[in-house]
Amino acid sequence: MRISIALTTLMFWAAAGLAGAAVPDDPTKVAPVLVGTRAPAFTAREVDGRPFEFIPARLGKPVLIIFYRGGWCPYCNAHLKDLRAVEPKLLKMGYQVLFLSTDRPELLYSSLKEKVNYHILSDSSMAAARAFGVAYKLDEATLKMMQTYGIDLNTTQGTSNHELPVPSVFIIDRAGIIRFRHFNPDYKARLAAVDVLAAAQQSLRR
Repeated sequence: MRISIALTTLMFWAAAGLAGAAVPDDPTKVAPVLVGTRAPAFTAREVDGRPFEFIPARLGKPVLIIFYRGGWCPYCNAHLKDLRAVEPKLLKMGYQVLFLSTDRPELLYSSLKEKVNYHILSDSSMAAARAFGVAYKLDEATLKMMQTYGIDLNTTQGTSNHELPVPSVFIIDRAGIIRFRHFNPDYKARLAAVDVLAAAQQSLRR
């Protein structure tokens, strides 16, 4: 009986997405959610700390989600700059464009080298990155190397999880189904703005 109850409880939490699925310790081992499956729900935070709930079953428009590491990352800043020319086109096409950062809400815009008007959300808890399967855990050597560059994730994220997302792009249709994904374990390699736009255009034709 105890075994049965324990199994039932574990299955419940797993179904709820709270069973604590293992986060890999290597960015090459992430397993992002698949194209053709329903996007996971998540709660992130706005710049003022208010919760932002992403509920795929209630989308009124297609959504483009971009996961990036944080305002401290020069490659993220370069990518945000590159996307500046296409973001208005994506909005005109009817997309909701969401940028998810690991920075705490109060650092979302102030930490950036590029000044943008994007809708940026804080995923400092890494809940969204884990749900989408792009989170990985940093090893001690990498953390120490980052600290030599003045990057302290405990401060920027406000947690001691020491996790980051593999930079990635997801396109989700109005029905909440993932129609496109791009991820690269090499954080220096990003999907060019022209390719983001092309993927968004192609996804609308489906």
